[in-house]
Amino acid sequence: MPVLLVVLLPCAAVLLGAVWMARGSGKPRPFLDASGKPLAGSISEKVHVKVTGVEQGMFIRGRDAANPVLLFLHGGPGMPEYAVSRRYPDALEDDFVVCWWEQRGAGLSYRPGIPLETMTFEQLVADTIEVTRYLRKRFGQEKIYLMAHSGGTFTGIQAAARAPELYKAYVGVAQISFQLASEKLAYAYMAGQLEKAGDRKTLRKLHRYAVTELNTPSYYAMRDAPMHRLGVGTTRGMRSVVRGVVGPIMLCREYTLRERLNVLRGKFFTTRDANLWCKLVERDLTREVRGLDVPAYFIHGVHDYTVSYPLAREYFGMLRAPVKGFYTFLDSAHSPLFEEPERMRRILKTDVLAGRAALADAQDADADAPLPASGTPGEGVGEIRPIG
Repeated sequence: MPVLLVVLLPCAAVLLGAVWMARGSGKPRPFLDASGKPLAGSISEKVHVKVTGVEQGMFIRGRDAANPVLLFLHGGPGMPEYAVSRRYPDALEDDFVVCWWEQRGAGLSYRPGIPLETMTFEQLVADTIEVTRYLRKRFGQEKIYLMAHSGGTFTGIQAAARAPELYKAYVGVAQISFQLASEKLAYAYMAGQLEKAGDRKTLRKLHRYAVTELNTPSYYAMRDAPMHRLGVGTTRGMRSVVRGVVGPIMLCREYTLRERLNVLRGKFFTTRDANLWCKLVERDLTREVRGLDVPAYFIHGVHDYTVSYPLAREYFGMLRAPVKGFYTFLDSAHSPLFEEPERMRRILKTDVLAGRAALADAQDADADAPLPASGTPGEGVGEIRPIG
């Protein structure tokens, strides 16, 4: 233990020092024109509004405040993505007014003492619809766009199904279908790759969990490291969530110091106390939401094992929608929005804003079409580099 403290304390001191140095103003950065002045007509705000009776926070940003409004539902549950979006080329804010809402119990919306009985997916769906109404009224738009990522897709697709009159389209990035089945595929894939890599130590940790025990908080805490080291986690290149996600949050100058800490507190609250992820895993969206009355677009990285790519394709094949398109990102894992932003922007401009699916995968009309890579469910898609 003393040796461990000798190693950890300096690291903690360095991190805290970096956080203090990067404390900033806690205000979102403005868009600037060529002369370095705030861009006329743009919007860059951090606001708090009452949502179903509870104050919740959000960043609202767009190069042109007259652009279509897009509500972004972050994943997790409980893990806002605004700070991470600052680290990657922007694929949204040039063409939309983006509301980076931090959902009930998360980040800007975290408050000590939030009643656990209000932390339900039914409540999160109601909150989503309420935030949508706020944005429609504020920006004078009859309908807005709804984009969700990862855990946010579980809530987002339900909101789009429940209130289609509020939305122009639904975009699911790493769309959840039946997450327990996804976890089983990821488990089998990681076991195979660890065996090939000769990583017996990590393999033993993995095998402590039977397939029937994959929906436990301790399993998710364990599976995070090998998933990222295998390149099938948050992004293809991210090897550590601490460096790739927590680091950007702690160094984001657009949060106050308290708000940065609240992001972490909110994550623990939603996953540990409210146990939302474990509740999500056991529900099967393919039975709960079988159709939408708005255009539906699924964006998915072929290397994603956080949320299964093959299962998302199967769900897409059975989902009814007036217009729909599935888009395979061959160089992405779980976050194509951040991994291939230029292609993402092209799809949004050409298809989503136009209400069509011209750039979608050619085989979308056939739910039984072959995958665009050699893998099969449970074996992986494409060749993933081993741990090294």
